[in-house]
Amino acid sequence: MIARLLLIAMTLSLGGCDNIVALMADPKVAQRIADSKAIGSACRYGMRSIEDCYTLNEKASKASVFDGWKEMDQYMRDNKIDGVASKGTKPNAPAEEMIEEKASDSVPKDKGSASDAKAKPRPKAADKAAH
Repeated sequence: MIARLLLIAMTLSLGGCDNIVALMADPKVAQRIADSKAIGSACRYGMRSIEDCYTLNEKASKASVFDGWKEMDQYMRDNKIDGVASKGTKPNAPAEEMIEEKASDSVPKDKGSASDAKAKPRPKAADKAAH
């Protein structure tokens, strides 16, 4: 009899609590979802399309970004708020440089030609002036 009353009391006390799952959730996950919603809201206020928002924030959860964008859209419509044009964009990735090698640089020199270069001394500036 006491066990049944205890079971009924626990059921009634926990039956009205919808936030039990939220209390047991990882705070990092909840923070990430909140950040994604804030990103979506900021994109909507900045008059960015949802696709641009996804592109600019690749690491954010798309579902949460969309929820934030949608909530801000409804809020702006209800309160007749105009968006502000965004000025910043994601910087473009640096272009790759093409380095072209000259044909003479890529061909290895023969040992014989290297010794010929050592055998001929280069004329000095003083020798050139004397000629």
